[in-house]
Amino acid sequence: PTPSDPPASEPAEPSTTPSETPASTHRAAPGSPITHNEFDDWRFSMGTVKFNANKVGGWTYDSCDPVDGRGVLAKNKCQRAIQLAYSAYGGHLKAVQIAMSFPTDQAAKTAADRLSKLNSDAVRWRVDKTLDTYAYGKILTGASKKYLVITIVTADKSARAAATNFHSYLQADHAGYFLSRDLTITS
Repeated sequence: PTPSDPPASEPAEPSTTPSETPASTHRAAPGSPITHNEFDDWRFSMGTVKFNANKVGGWTYDSCDPVDGRGVLAKNKCQRAIQLAYSAYGGHLKAVQIAMSFPTDQAAKTAADRLSKLNSDAVRWRVDKTLDTYAYGKILTGASKKYLVITIVTADKSARAAATNFHSYLQADHAGYFLSRDLTITS
């Protein structure tokens, strides 16, 4: 048995708490540096909305330099970055997500506001993990406490109808993760 299995002498109690969305993350210790290993394949389900994407790559950087295209991140004291790559709909939709940590909520928000006014070259991402030609190609950016989450989605014609919702939910789901990432529960 694996360490997470209950001891053989005590049967496991079934959970009485409903769970719409299974956790697709490895919860990090509050305040610890972000790593791409906090995220697995993306399995999202809420009511009738369901999305699945395979994590096809992940990179953890000790700084934000590898993703800072124009110095905006450095100017706002970006501390560390991760990059995630996802593939869905048989490779017809590809997503790259960058999450960055900042010293304060305000620094993350200021960086997000500044980036929203610049061309996409202000942030560098793994273009080899996006589609070369696409019918849908957009970037969503948002601050979530002291984190900044940027999601780039490309989709060809066959996945274009699903791309907008997929993009919005992926961005919101991972931004939501960062809202509670550094909370400590005390009893």
